[in-house]
Amino acid sequence: MTSTNFVATNVLIYSLGFSPNNEQKWLRACEILGQSEFCLSVQVLQEFYTQATRRSRTDPLTHKAAAAIIGDLQKYPVQEMTLAILQAALGTCHRYQLSYWDAAIIEAARAIGCHTVLSEDLQHGQDYGGVQVVNPFL
Repeated sequence: MTSTNFVATNVLIYSLGFSPNNEQKWLRACEILGQSEFCLSVQVLQEFYTQATRRSRTDPLTHKAAAAIIGDLQKYPVQEMTLAILQAALGTCHRYQLSYWDAAIIEAARAIGCHTVLSEDLQHGQDYGGVQVVNPFL
């Protein structure tokens, strides 16, 4: 799985078209998810559910719709959270001065064998010990 990209939450959110002013991001997110290979983690799915169903959104998904999307996404490799990932994330958090949640995404990607994380939330081009961040929306 070493050639596969790890998809962060913002790619999933943009694919829903929640940002009407960001049509290019929507198109790019749909392109990424239309590819046959990518990985994600349980954390990404949890964050997706929380963001997609948030009542403050102009058009939040229902529980049923969000759960159905999460069910569909489970056909792709999904990294579960483990104690080893938690411990590695704590180290990455400290070493790179990241939030724990960002460090957990980096370490979930590493655990599942991905060398690239697609995200606009982390610094584009930054290498975290063999896991590089690419902002696909630049």
